[in-house]
Amino acid sequence: MDISFLLNGERVELRGVSPTRTALDWLREERGLTGTKEGCNEGDCGACTVMVTDEGGSRAVNACILFLPQLHGKALRTVEGISGPGGEMHPVQEAMVAYHGSQCGFCTPGFIMSMANAHLKGDTAFDDALAGNLCRCTGYAPIIRAAAAAATVPVPEWLAADAALPEVPGGISSADMTAHAPESADALAELAARHPQAVLVAGATDVGLWVTKQLRELPEVIFLNRCRDLQQIELGEEVIRIGAGVTMDRVLELMRAHYPSYAEMLRRYGSGQVRAAATIGGNVANGSPIGDNPPVLIALGATLHLRYRDTRREMPIESFFLEYGKQDRYPGEFVEAISIPRRDDRLRVYKLSKRFDQDISAVCGAFSVRVEDGVVREARIAFGGMAGIPKRALAVEAALEGRPWTDEAVVAAWDAWEADFAPLSDMRASAEYRLAAARNMLTRYLLEDLGASVNVREVRP
Repeated sequence: MDISFLLNGERVELRGVSPTRTALDWLREERGLTGTKEGCNEGDCGACTVMVTDEGGSRAVNACILFLPQLHGKALRTVEGISGPGGEMHPVQEAMVAYHGSQCGFCTPGFIMSMANAHLKGDTAFDDALAGNLCRCTGYAPIIRAAAAAATVPVPEWLAADAALPEVPGGISSADMTAHAPESADALAELAARHPQAVLVAGATDVGLWVTKQLRELPEVIFLNRCRDLQQIELGEEVIRIGAGVTMDRVLELMRAHYPSYAEMLRRYGSGQVRAAATIGGNVANGSPIGDNPPVLIALGATLHLRYRDTRREMPIESFFLEYGKQDRYPGEFVEAISIPRRDDRLRVYKLSKRFDQDISAVCGAFSVRVEDGVVREARIAFGGMAGIPKRALAVEAALEGRPWTDEAVVAAWDAWEADFAPLSDMRASAEYRLAAARNMLTRYLLEDLGASVNVREVRP
């Protein structure tokens, strides 16, 4: 593929780029920019963090699972390009020196890039902004102090150069027609129909690992990140329609105003770098049994919109997941959007994982129970991590409906859990633990709804 982008303020044009060459490998091997480190090579540690800017603004992303064609028409900045033209240090670099924020230094470039991105955007939620950067020797306190100190210093003017993005042609394809980057959903629909076996790549936070960890060859690839019409959010009176290409950081901000418990769970979804790249459509379409979005969308009664050429169909999102590794999606068909009903907020989402931040769920439960006159009138409950697919708890729901919204309801549903779920034991949790956790989540939902404090991180004297 032939691509063009800005690298540290200067235009770069590449010819014949391999569609699955990562930005990390290219930076280190072809450009000698070795400040960007390879740590985990799967988007977990943040050592490879870089800044990418497009018309939507700047964001920190993991270069290890960022494919080069995803940079077409954008601006890339590495740790070598964060300082000024005369060697002036960026405010976060100065602060890291002043507050002794680096010891071995391996993780430091990634921290610098995440801090610089937060500094550029005025983001002072440092614990969240740096949750995707791991340090094994310095400790986080001096790094957080450095970020706070730098926050009061103006953004360096030399970073403004990234706003002048290069002009690039429309949809691009590789010379052998095995890789494509369409500009619209219409163009995507035609390409997907003609290349039904092609791998659709949205944010590459999952597909990237196929390449870096599984060493898989991808014979045909279609990049979705240039389809702007898949990145739209429509707020209707009754429905919120979210394009499949909307990134998870945007979903998080959207849900703060509509379903805050969903937003709070998304704050723990991956890291800032992952949320800036991952899309809601990708998280649903890959069909993972431990994806965090599907249980919430099922509990909310969301509708999935699919497209094949000009033919569109829709279904309740729980119907999309058939069995492990299999979804109701035809060859050449793709997820176009997700619609969420706007209703009174009865949603609570509980994510259980070994690490609080940036960890895969052992169990993720989503609850929406409508109560009238003290009686359960409707229940929608769904889980990830409890079956081979994200699954609705139909037997539990039936056991709750029509009962007083008290401990009696929880007791009545006790045996129904085993009718709904037969979870597996794995490295994250045993089957018995998962069932116990799911039952406890219902109790937690009841107590929270009745006004009790259930914040598991709250410290009481």
